Amino acid sequence: MFGAVMCVVIGAVLCFIGTMNMRGDISSLHSYHRSRVKEEDVKPFGKLVGIGTVVAGISIIIMGVLTGIAIALEKELFTVIGTVFLFVGLPIGICIMFYAMKKYNGGIF
Repeated sequence: MFGAVMCVVIGAVLCFIGTMNMRGDISSLHSYHRSRVKEEDVKPFGKLVGIGTVVAGISIIIMGVLTGIAIALEKELFTVIGTVFLFVGLPIGICIMFYAMKKYNGGIF
């Protein structure tokens, strides 16, 4: 059950950070990304990175909640469904973040 709770907590933290990024506060990002984004692109860059972070966070929260349900009900199916959400949502969120970095920074590194 501890793992399920940790998934929810980690996902909630990612959603919080993503929401901050979406509002234009990109201070949580590495200095490399902050320094390479033009001033007029900070808001759209933060919005895209934030959306990707929130998508990843939500997929982790769903995994945690469904794992907790699986443990409580002793039904393995909920863990399988949660894993599918994680394996779909996490790469989508990461791809959105990488797209934003490529578009506004010229690369991810």
